[in-house]
Amino acid sequence: MYHTKSWQMLPFLLALIIALAGCGGQAAAPPAEVGEAAVLDLAVNLDPAAVEELYQRNDVVILDVREDSEYNAGHIPGATLVPLGQIPNRLDEIPKDKTVIAVCRSGNRSSQATNFLRQQGFENVHNMTGGMNAWSQAGYKIEK
Repeated sequence: MYHTKSWQMLPFLLALIIALAGCGGQAAAPPAEVGEAAVLDLAVNLDPAAVEELYQRNDVVILDVREDSEYNAGHIPGATLVPLGQIPNRLDEIPKDKTVIAVCRSGNRSSQATNFLRQQGFENVHNMTGGMNAWSQAGYKIEK
């Protein structure tokens, strides 16, 4: 008898699964007003599409951790250059009151930078997966 009524739960379970699946996406946050510094609820790793929606906000800093020559060849507009090897000596240049998104060529160095900064007490630091390779392939704006 239990099994004959279990099929009646199927529409409810399907609706629940669909609703939960729709919650998995990261909605883009609206642009911050001047002077606004809200903590964004973001995953540690962000894809270039998410970064593209965020990078022009006043409360977001793009931290390019590549070397000078790589940065000069092309970077996300407005990105701040602090090469990975210099981060320990330049922590005071990285804001703790803003969302920081680390970027490199492929996502490896920026992942290292993100992990290091989080160990140093920076809570709102994120890594852009795929790096500038993925950013370029997506066709997003590059500044030289």
